[in-house]
Amino acid sequence: MVYIMPCGLFFLLCCGCGSTNETAQVIEDRIMSHVDALASPLMEGRETGTNGEKMAAAWLDSAFRSLDLVSKGDVDAIQSFHYKPHPPMQMHGMGDTATLGMALVQEIDGLNVLYASNSAPTSEWGVLAAHYDHLGYGAEGSLFRGDPSLHFGADDNASGVAAMLEVAKRFTRNSPTNPILWAGFSGEEKGLWGSNHFCKNATVGLDSIKYMINLDMVGRMRGDTLAVYGTGTSPEWMELLEACNSDSLTLIPSESGVGPSDHTSFYLEDIPVLHFFTGQHPDYHKPSDTSDKINAEGIRKVVDFVERIMRALDQKSNWPFTPTVDQDKNSTPSFKVTLGVIPDYLFDGQGMRIDGVSAGRPAANANLKRGDVVVSLDTVKVTDMMTYMQALSLFDAGQTSTVVVNRGDKNIAVDVTWD
Repeated sequence: MVYIMPCGLFFLLCCGCGSTNETAQVIEDRIMSHVDALASPLMEGRETGTNGEKMAAAWLDSAFRSLDLVSKGDVDAIQSFHYKPHPPMQMHGMGDTATLGMALVQEIDGLNVLYASNSAPTSEWGVLAAHYDHLGYGAEGSLFRGDPSLHFGADDNASGVAAMLEVAKRFTRNSPTNPILWAGFSGEEKGLWGSNHFCKNATVGLDSIKYMINLDMVGRMRGDTLAVYGTGTSPEWMELLEACNSDSLTLIPSESGVGPSDHTSFYLEDIPVLHFFTGQHPDYHKPSDTSDKINAEGIRKVVDFVERIMRALDQKSNWPFTPTVDQDKNSTPSFKVTLGVIPDYLFDGQGMRIDGVSAGRPAANANLKRGDVVVSLDTVKVTDMMTYMQALSLFDAGQTSTVVVNRGDKNIAVDVTWD
């Protein structure tokens, strides 16, 4: 096994790498200024192919340019792509049912914004990415059930963009040995269009990319809990994560390199990936995903962690890739009913913890609450998300079942009529 120097010791030996005299408040204020700008009504929800996306791309271009980085698009920093819409992926695993449809619109033009560090070109690149697009006024994928309304997308994903810009700023103060590509992707909400196009038309040479780190929805940290996906895509990820976790964050790792965000495009090219995520919430893909709910301190902690990881990676070569065992469409259960809840994807205990309840749906009608942990559906024991979905596949709309939840130190049984 390769020895990895603990990141705290690495910093001490590295001439103050990433050091700054700025207070935490100054850093958090700067992070929030980026979130506020990107989630502003002036950006019109940043839907790919709209004027709002173009304004957001111009803003991101300017923000990167102010850091004295090198443009890496096809024309300056911009990489254009063109796609015909198709049924979108269900982003971030939201809810327990999905509605897919075909948008009857013409080809859409999108814009990736790509910059690189000023490091001397080598055979190895790192990539830090965040998608900047969102849902406009309620594009396909919105979970809002009212009239068309502006979707601000503060957590999804102004938070990731703000974190990426802060990491980039730190690396301009202490330049890396190997170059880093800073990638603002669009079309993520449409089905990973921008990152997919980049991987087929890479501007830095796909074979030279050593790793890719993706920041998507990192603005709602609760406590110190952070989900990290893709930990199985290199045999050395977990050791590195543990060495760099000097803030003692509670990490929830997931090995798979396939997921509903841009890291998937790179994983499919045999590139080791990580995806950071601070958890699901009731405002996901709704107009209520606004800046006032962002945890700036949590974003700063993610930034600190990612910087330590990237500086450690900068000192290593030949970061190994391993494929992960991913569920295919045939192994994922399909179901015809919904409980009407938002699962807590950061829960690592036994059962499926409810993170939100939709009004008027079966869970709400049965007086289930946020924080309840579903432990059984009729005779089927629920131990995790997969067993929960497998259980749902057994029921039909209109059928009544007994659902047992753990609430505090008690198990409560309720009757639920599925819809």
